[in-house]
Amino acid sequence: MLWRGGRRSDNIEDRRGAGGFGGGGFGGGGIKIGGLGIVVVLLIGMFFGVDPTTLLSQLEGGGAGYEQESGTVGSSAQDDEMKQFVSVVLADTEDTWSAIFKAKGATYQPPRLVLFSGRTSTACGTGQAAMGPFYCPGDSQVYIDLSFYDELKRRFQAPGDFAQAYVIAHEVGHHVQHLLGITDKVDQATRNMSETQANALSVRVELQADCFAGVWAFHANQRKIVEVGDVDEALNAATAIGDDKLQEEGQGYVVPDSFTHGSSAQRVRWFKRGLESGNTKECNTFAANEP
Repeated sequence: MLWRGGRRSDNIEDRRGAGGFGGGGFGGGGIKIGGLGIVVVLLIGMFFGVDPTTLLSQLEGGGAGYEQESGTVGSSAQDDEMKQFVSVVLADTEDTWSAIFKAKGATYQPPRLVLFSGRTSTACGTGQAAMGPFYCPGDSQVYIDLSFYDELKRRFQAPGDFAQAYVIAHEVGHHVQHLLGITDKVDQATRNMSETQANALSVRVELQADCFAGVWAFHANQRKIVEVGDVDEALNAATAIGDDKLQEEGQGYVVPDSFTHGSSAQRVRWFKRGLESGNTKECNTFAANEP
């Protein structure tokens, strides 16, 4: 990915090195959830008046999912370069979505991206590195502990800067959903849903964010910053974090009704749909008979 020298976003907040958040934690051990983006879990907690941190802590040990291992962030020089990378990618998503919204007669309001180490305070409760990158609709901010990128490369065997960019674009996709009112509709829809139905809706939410990430990749390619092999990196990452793959690796079997982010094949298919069309109209996962 040809990111060096690109415009850097001003919507970056660096909380690393500021010390751990002093609020309540999630309890001992890691948090096990599927893939990227815990927005649906957080939304359900907010809607029912339950502290999202409580919901997340209850997920510990329940089923197989994504659990980030603890690790170091790396040297200061590496951190600085990664911060620059994240800033450039965020800026490119801003350019993409500003143009798309403008074409529809609307104004895009970009999210703020917060870099943190370990854990941090959010409007959705305490955010921890174990969650992986996530978006909080309560404060319209994307949160990421950069140690996740080492996890993506080492544990999930999904290296490459475009794989890392896909992570950001996916979370920004959740922000786009929030701006479009989709997040609020999900809130309303989950009121009378069973757990299985809520999981199925969560899958559609996450797959749409994947498709939106593909839309960004389409426009990034138009700006000639996508190199040969970059798309394969993103598709590899989407495959690596599919619910079926994570469950198979974590517990040895797959439970489709418990999927919250979609299978590897689904995530790849919807990312490619956005990538090939560059059109948000192709990302209506909620209208598809089968996601």
